[in-house]
Amino acid sequence: MANEVKVPTLGESVTEATIGEWLKKPGEAVALDEPIASLETDKVAVEVPATVAGVMGEYKAEVGDTVEVGAVIATIEEGSANAGPEDTKERKESKESPAPSPTPAPAASSSDDSKVDPSATLSPAVRRAVLEHGIDPSTVKGTGKDGRLTKEDVLEAAKNKKSGGDASQGQQASGGEAPAAGPGRKVERVKMTRLRQTIAKRLKSAQDTAALLTTFNDVDMSAVIEARSQYKDLFAKKHDIRLGFMSFFAKAACLALKDVPSVNAQIEGDEILYHDFVDLSVAVSAPNGLVVPVVRNIEEMSFSEIELAIANYGKKAKDGTLTMDDMKGGTFTISNGGVFGSLMSTPIINPPQSAVLGLHRIEERPVAVNGEVVIKPMMYIALSYDHRIIDGREAVTALKIIKDAIEDPMRILIDL
Repeated sequence: MANEVKVPTLGESVTEATIGEWLKKPGEAVALDEPIASLETDKVAVEVPATVAGVMGEYKAEVGDTVEVGAVIATIEEGSANAGPEDTKERKESKESPAPSPTPAPAASSSDDSKVDPSATLSPAVRRAVLEHGIDPSTVKGTGKDGRLTKEDVLEAAKNKKSGGDASQGQQASGGEAPAAGPGRKVERVKMTRLRQTIAKRLKSAQDTAALLTTFNDVDMSAVIEARSQYKDLFAKKHDIRLGFMSFFAKAACLALKDVPSVNAQIEGDEILYHDFVDLSVAVSAPNGLVVPVVRNIEEMSFSEIELAIANYGKKAKDGTLTMDDMKGGTFTISNGGVFGSLMSTPIINPPQSAVLGLHRIEERPVAVNGEVVIKPMMYIALSYDHRIIDGREAVTALKIIKDAIEDPMRILIDL
């Protein structure tokens, strides 16, 4: 008996997804609740669990297909894994019409069981590595399950390519006709992931809809660096988490948003919604794009609670286990481009929010202090905001409050 596997409910307002990867092949044993497929939604990757135990049947959709909530994407047959894909198909043929459609399984070629169709089996992390390093996945032997490529396989191939071990160069050299272009000039067409498409649409929509403006300031990080240096070991021992810069900036932002509530507000129709809480969206890097999970009621949290929450989201983003609830809402965003070496940027707001704080790298620079030039660890900070709801005076004031709190962390403690 064939049991249908349907696209599960994906979250509020999410009605469709894209097949990102099949985790089980037809004929393989499947345990109850074992993931059989990965779906890419507008915000996160979602695994589809097996509804029953048995043998993986046929795929009803291919990698890259868009499927709606409730749509049947595969079947699971009753039986054991000893019955291969042919047996599964024969059982299905005996129950249905004599001419069923072929199974669109992304299986290996019958002439070479060690290779699989790369376009059908690349995970988001592997696809990103392939693009970054310019590797042709069809030339790399996968070491993952069922011969799938892993990120490590791609990185090793990139290393060999740099050292002159690219097999494709040797093939070109032995050919009878000279190549039209020089070595390394490749163009590869890869479909954008649903998440990347959504990021592109949302950022463009923010530019088209909001009246965006950015104000800048610079911050002397000496006090925070000194505080971290003095208390980092005790903090880590007591709370089992590293004391980072983000908790300081989160707390400083709460002071600013309390004093300048429009920066924590949003437009809804012809009304302005003011929030007496701060649900902080923290931009973190995931294998298939930037995501912004939300730390809720951050104004009530301690430094250790903030650091633990952010670290947990970072791990979930890396593992691809963020949920829709993790991403929902948010009243203000902090994006730290400094971890990638950015000196200055103009971040784009995360609609329907009205402002975003951009952090950048810490760099020792000469500054004037009491008429003397001294070297200080400085950071440029930027506040991008929607000028429809936030006046320039309010934006500058909010950023100045953040600057003052970072340069004198005692302000955070005494709520000044």
